[in-house]
Amino acid sequence: MDINKIRQDFPYYSSSTSKKPQIYLDTACQSLRPQVVIDAINQYYVIEPACGGRSNHHLSAAVSHRVDQVRETTAKFFHASRKEEIIFTRNTTEGINLVANSLGLKSGDTIVISDKEHNSNLIPWQMLVKREGVQLKVVPSLPDNTFDLAAFEKILAGGVRLVSIGMTSNLDGVTVPAAEITKLAHKHGALVLFDAAQAAPHRQIDVKALDIDFLALSGHKMLGPSGIGILYGKLALLEKMSPFLVGGDTVASSTYESCEFLPVPEKYEAGLQDYAGIYGMGAALDYMKKVGFDFIQKQETSLNEYITREIADLSGLKILGPADPKIRGGIVNFTIDGIDSHRVALMLDQMAGVMVRSGQHCVHSWFNSRQIKGSVRASTYFYNTQEEAAIFIENLKKIRKVL
Repeated sequence: MDINKIRQDFPYYSSSTSKKPQIYLDTACQSLRPQVVIDAINQYYVIEPACGGRSNHHLSAAVSHRVDQVRETTAKFFHASRKEEIIFTRNTTEGINLVANSLGLKSGDTIVISDKEHNSNLIPWQMLVKREGVQLKVVPSLPDNTFDLAAFEKILAGGVRLVSIGMTSNLDGVTVPAAEITKLAHKHGALVLFDAAQAAPHRQIDVKALDIDFLALSGHKMLGPSGIGILYGKLALLEKMSPFLVGGDTVASSTYESCEFLPVPEKYEAGLQDYAGIYGMGAALDYMKKVGFDFIQKQETSLNEYITREIADLSGLKILGPADPKIRGGIVNFTIDGIDSHRVALMLDQMAGVMVRSGQHCVHSWFNSRQIKGSVRASTYFYNTQEEAAIFIENLKKIRKVL
């Protein structure tokens, strides 16, 4: 595919009035959006600005139909068995919280996570430890930050109710062996939830082939609007669970004493939905399918290899995660001895319009356990170019000389 033509799909690249380059290397935080996503959002607000599923007029019917279409599109994108297994949420965080608070976890149950979890897949379980008395166990990574299957299976042997693992780490871009994790977990009677916030934008996920029980992800990291997310769950599990957020649109009827909940997925989608976000999410998935994961991964790997090679000789620089850039996807996260990560990020922005993220990246637990104050994370996507990477490298070298 022609990268220049792809970039024409993104208004950001033609809208800036700044004279200096605007190099966005922060997609692991949030991706840019193509025009088709913006058009889909506008379709709701301009053409079909009504409530879905509530009123008996043509605008309401149009919204309901579009929401149903996007649910079907999402189910096919992730190879779910049925569209009812797709629940619209605000983001990955809400999806994980929904499972945490709806699965009926109690004292005596054990939840297993990795040592590189985003706060979204750590804090909900810590709250259950305090509130319900569940146990939380952490699988330590191998020295190169890859997943330790042997340590994982050893923990499983002690009895586990739920495994909740980030499929791809926002810390270093490493993707865990999802098929092996699920197989081992099910062998020991545990359910599996994957945080796919960083995986879904970069690789095909087949929930049926992987036999995943739950999958949570966010639209804003995969070309979609902010404030829209997806939770996939096996229908049999969703039907047994109790809803977390309740109220309008979750019930078929109510009295002063009781209520009758709607079937899945409606019983989990409380209140007025983000219809514009759902419209945009559908457009984002269609666009990603057109681009294709082969191209996405090829572009990311090429850029990571180039950046890794060119910064390897910078004194005091250490890349977090495996040495092989092919294992780190689009993420190059590093520290430089004696230099504050925020200062590096600020200088890159001010000197050359290079936008990266600095700090502890919502993985405070990993950094604090290793007494690391923070790091600089450059994260590429298929719309980034080698020319942009070269400007990043050039200015990083300048900063290293100065500091």
